[in-house]
Amino acid sequence: METQWAPWRMEYILSDGECGGPNGCVFCDHPGRTDRLAENLVLCRGPKAYVMMNRFPYNNGHLLVIPYRHTAELGSLDADEHLDVARLIAASIDVLREAVCPGGFNLGVNLGHIAGAGIVDHIHWHVVPRWAGDTNFMPVLADVKSIPEHLASTYARLRPHFASRFGDAL
Repeated sequence: METQWAPWRMEYILSDGECGGPNGCVFCDHPGRTDRLAENLVLCRGPKAYVMMNRFPYNNGHLLVIPYRHTAELGSLDADEHLDVARLIAASIDVLREAVCPGGFNLGVNLGHIAGAGIVDHIHWHVVPRWAGDTNFMPVLADVKSIPEHLASTYARLRPHFASRFGDAL
């Protein structure tokens, strides 16, 4: 049997799935840490929301669009927050098309633990690029997903595309 190593997944496996971080929420902590934006995989910050890479991706280039305000409720977002989220989702799709040439996308938001939300207390949207053949037997038979590029390499590939759209300063 062939062994596929993904040691970075252990952090996720051992986590309790709760919102964590020094201030209680990883999504609240990450965009404000301007000294650690690359380390936190933050690609772009808008006025009401931001884009970051998913540290535990479904697929290479899996992005998250997250409002700054801590809320689990879609209906609690105001019009400006909805607009910024929509703008950043559209920009994320454009960047991914340019940078990694996917054949399609999955877009979604998981509301509540039962719906699959890993972080239930802070709403966020998933932008997942898809390619023909990116689904195979490994997730079904071995509960293993193969991600072909390291997160740091994908960040370095995507960041200039966001910088050209929104300015270099995060």
